[in-house]
Amino acid sequence: MKTNFSHVTKFQDFCVSMLIFWVLCMNIAASYAFPNRNHFDVLDFGAINKISDDSSQAFLDAWGTVCNSEFENPTLLVPKWHTFLVNPIVFSGPCKPETINFEIQGEIVAPPLPSAWEKHDASQWLAFKGVSGLRVYGSGRINGQGFGWWNQSCKYHPGTSGCTKLAPTAVKFLRCNETSLSGIQFINSSQTHVTLFGCDEFRINALSIDAPGNSPNTDGIHLQHAHNVIITNTMIKSGDDCISIRDHTSNIDISNITCGPGHGVSIGSLGRGGSYVQVQSIHVKDVYFKGTTNGARIKTWQEGKGFVQRVIYENLFFNSVKNPLIIDQNYGAVKKGRVKENMGVWISDVTFKNIYGTSASKVGVNLNCSESIACTGLTLDSIMLWPALQLEEVTSYCSNAYGLAIGVVQPPSCLQDTSNVARIVDVLMHVRG
Repeated sequence: MKTNFSHVTKFQDFCVSMLIFWVLCMNIAASYAFPNRNHFDVLDFGAINKISDDSSQAFLDAWGTVCNSEFENPTLLVPKWHTFLVNPIVFSGPCKPETINFEIQGEIVAPPLPSAWEKHDASQWLAFKGVSGLRVYGSGRINGQGFGWWNQSCKYHPGTSGCTKLAPTAVKFLRCNETSLSGIQFINSSQTHVTLFGCDEFRINALSIDAPGNSPNTDGIHLQHAHNVIITNTMIKSGDDCISIRDHTSNIDISNITCGPGHGVSIGSLGRGGSYVQVQSIHVKDVYFKGTTNGARIKTWQEGKGFVQRVIYENLFFNSVKNPLIIDQNYGAVKKGRVKENMGVWISDVTFKNIYGTSASKVGVNLNCSESIACTGLTLDSIMLWPALQLEEVTSYCSNAYGLAIGVVQPPSCLQDTSNVARIVDVLMHVRG
């Protein structure tokens, strides 16, 4: 007797298909009935899509839930097509999850009037403090609405009663390690747009930063006491440094940056008030400067101490930049006779390589180093600068600058022969010691 296995097989296939269909239906139903439990939308915490209503508490409540979540990799979501007014706020850690996502698809707007900071720290608007494993990302926007602060800035109203020197940084990261910031648009911060202070292992990628060229002190990205930082693929328009690197900072890689308007990519100012400086291992490459007041700049105060060393600026292109390459060890005014022997920040092992473009000033290479602590180990490698308006020749200026030139260097190098620096190096050893 033969058994018809084909009918059995068809029935089994039918049962399997129905089971798969049932599972899919249940998953779809569950996705509506039970949304992703590790995603926390600020709307669910009472945030209001209106710039006249304060959503600060809703953001804090959402952060508290995310920071204390038992789920892995939770996400705080600022949803698309929504705009939220948020007053000065601090997102504090440490948090339970090893990684936390702060996804910005909508817009976060600052209060338009400085009076909103009367009971808050006027140096910051949005701050992340002591959070490790943080990922801030999205295609949304952070709008500092800085016009009110700019209009009362002491920079443009010196001596005016009530003018302000300090204004809020849009987003400040304080002691945030293994953290990243990517994709966000920043506009019109009251002062600096992004600050990293006391951070280690930090990556910044694909930001857009935009403020008018005449807006006071609106640095793009500011680094201080920061280590192992990567900044890539970012466009910066500002009224101050596109990127500023301050004291106790090391192992910084900056690449693929568009800068302008702005004051360039600057190391400094450093050593103000006689402070001890430690800045080293800075690598800046593939930067396009357009109409900036400076290009690659290092500036230190005369009374400073310490060192800046192992710095590389390479693959830079300048479009009508006033000071393409500049080292200024005499930044800030010190009364004559108060500059003592061995006073100054030792700048050494600095390379400018593959530099091209136009200078809007006669002096395209300006190496103004200190009489007491000269610059040593400078390298000019493959440099071609020509005048922006073809009116006059571009020149170099050197003072107490020692090093060598490699390849074609135009304007011609004015570096002093390194064989003359034995005495200087001996003196500088005392600075580092």
